[in-house]
Amino acid sequence: MKEGLFIIARGIGQVMFQNNALSGLLMLAGIACNSWILALLALAGNIVSTLTACLCKYSREDIRNGLYGFNGTLVGIAIGVFMEINISSMFLLLFGSALSTWITRLFNRQKTVPGFTAPFIITVWILLLGNLYLFPTLLLPAIPHVSEAVAHLPKAFCLNIGQVMFQGGNILAGLLFLIGILVNSRIQTVYTVWGAFLPLLVVLPLTTDFSAFNAGLLGYNGVLCSIALGNRTFKSIAWATLAILLSTGIQITGMYAGITTLTAPFVVAVWIMLCLQHLSSRK
Repeated sequence: MKEGLFIIARGIGQVMFQNNALSGLLMLAGIACNSWILALLALAGNIVSTLTACLCKYSREDIRNGLYGFNGTLVGIAIGVFMEINISSMFLLLFGSALSTWITRLFNRQKTVPGFTAPFIITVWILLLGNLYLFPTLLLPAIPHVSEAVAHLPKAFCLNIGQVMFQGGNILAGLLFLIGILVNSRIQTVYTVWGAFLPLLVVLPLTTDFSAFNAGLLGYNGVLCSIALGNRTFKSIAWATLAILLSTGIQITGMYAGITTLTAPFVVAVWIMLCLQHLSSRK
């Protein structure tokens, strides 16, 4: 029982690359500060995806490290963000969390690119498209756009971190996420700060409507890019910085196109950087 709780906690921490149960608990607390319902859905998605991996007898070490739980965690939260909470959406949570585990397994069976949050992205896109054409009333209505003429830098910085798990309504969520990373890795904490801060510097002089900026929607992909590529070398700083800038550009483009981007800009940007790293090392 105790080990199972550690696995679930690690699965939450692994959303931000933290293989640490305490990190996961702090992040769960951050979600609960914003919405206890989303915290319960995160747990539900995590448990379903982890149990699916256990029943399918996937790698015990990967399960233990939470690597089959983090995509399910994100799927569970996404259900609460995009859909009405009822029996139908709970069924989709069960299906989507299990599907994310099977897709994760497919990525693990190839060595070309790491899956990262791609299983979550693919799963949620399938669910959203399916609902759009089959059960449109299950989807929550879009929030009306309200323009903001003033940038709030501290708020935007915190929400850039919190939006990694859809937590854009509470500054404390982002701070708890940051503390969760700090208890596991100081160097990754530095990269988290860089990933959350750099998009603000890039976007600030280029916009007059700061609604997305203040909501943390322009920087959360940069946070993930920075953690994914950052280590103690100067080269990694350069790669992480390029990935942050690229993901920010992809995110802005996707938002203008009306696409629900999720963490796709992060995944695409890091895949491109890894490809360039491979080509560079060969030369």
